Amino acid sequence: MGFRVSEQRSAAGLLAELRSELTGLQITDPAVCETVLLIHPWVLEDFIEYNDFLDVCEATIEELNLEGELQVASFHPQYQFADSQPEDIENYTNRSPFPMLHLLREASIERAIAAVPDTDEIYRRNIRTLRDLGHAGWQRLWRD
Repeated sequence: MGFRVSEQRSAAGLLAELRSELTGLQITDPAVCETVLLIHPWVLEDFIEYNDFLDVCEATIEELNLEGELQVASFHPQYQFADSQPEDIENYTNRSPFPMLHLLREASIERAIAAVPDTDEIYRRNIRTLRDLGHAGWQRLWRD
């Protein structure tokens, strides 16, 4: 896995960096780099703006003809699933210390799906674990 901490201060600058990281990942041998985290602590700190930027990410993948090859998963300090409240513990499955875009190879995802009989169970188990921990347990993990 690779990671890059962006110094960009604008969505336009981040988009240019995203394009570069996507094309770089595409041409890199998966044995060398399977996935990339593009961490951007200085831009898209507001979750609504970040969430809107995900549409730009999808359009960029289409524009670069990378559909079916690469995709972007999303993580943000204020991540909130649709139909949830901001502090619902299940949101923490996609929360991170800084906003970041996880660039993934779809072939890797397909291999992972093939290896697990019920991939939805992973998500359900993660939510059960967080609900069992609760907010106090989550905070203890960060302190420890």
